[in-house]
Amino acid sequence: MHIAEGVLPPEALGAGVLAAAAGVAIGLRRLDEDEAVRAGVLSAAFFTASFIHIPIGPASVHLVLTGLMGLLLGWAAFPAVLVALTLQAILFGMGGLTVLGVNTVIMAAPAVACYHAFRRDLAQRRGPGLAVRGFLAGALTVALSVALLAGFLLTAGREFAGLAQALAAAYIPVIIIEGGVTAAAAGFLVRVRPQLFAPREEISGHAPPG
Repeated sequence: MHIAEGVLPPEALGAGVLAAAAGVAIGLRRLDEDEAVRAGVLSAAFFTASFIHIPIGPASVHLVLTGLMGLLLGWAAFPAVLVALTLQAILFGMGGLTVLGVNTVIMAAPAVACYHAFRRDLAQRRGPGLAVRGFLAGALTVALSVALLAGFLLTAGREFAGLAQALAAAYIPVIIIEGGVTAAAAGFLVRVRPQLFAPREEISGHAPPG
């Protein structure tokens, strides 16, 4: 789910850089020692998942795992995604350095939205409620990334509308698969380490105001 270099206008590239820089700054400020290790592991998982391609007709798509990344990292997903995308661009030519800001926003912003929408509830849920929230976290994160990807492509001209629609259709199976993978992973982690999903106030030992 990368936008290649030479496609977007300078205005879109600049907006992507500013938004990504803001997200990375917030993420680094909130990154403690435990989360730094977790961010490294999830960044590596995100990097690796991009090479597991699923054939869809004449094209192929891949898993991204940003739903799980968002649930476990919150704003720290921004620097984790940036590191992985930078390595992909330098080592394999995926995307490119000039579109790093845009591609980081496309992948990390939905992960942060997922964090705010679902993380607080996960440690308090059991049974079907947990599975449903885990599925929605994974599925909606990818769906939002596809929507952002389409939106950025449209800034390059209406001629990209057909491509945006084709990409959205191609990623429907991935949205479903990501939902299932995130539900399974989140369910397992809630059972064995529910503190991973605790609000930051509880992790730091300060109860939220009543």
